[in-house]
Amino acid sequence: MPKMKTKSSAKKRFKVTATGKVMSGQAGKRHGMIKRTRKFIRDARGTTTLSEPDAKIIKGFMPYDR
Repeated sequence: MPKMKTKSSAKKRFKVTATGKVMSGQAGKRHGMIKRTRKFIRDARGTTTLSEPDAKIIKGFMPYDR
């Protein structure tokens, strides 16, 4: 049986933690920072965990990170 393929776009953008949660970068910080509030920019630092329905989709793209 051949190995399953991992989606390269998913492995570059997401990380699966030891407990099975999916970590992702915060959305909305690529451009347009002038119109964002200071509070939004502060709160959107670092990474966040995806919701369960979104995490289920991403885990299908990365079959060996379960």
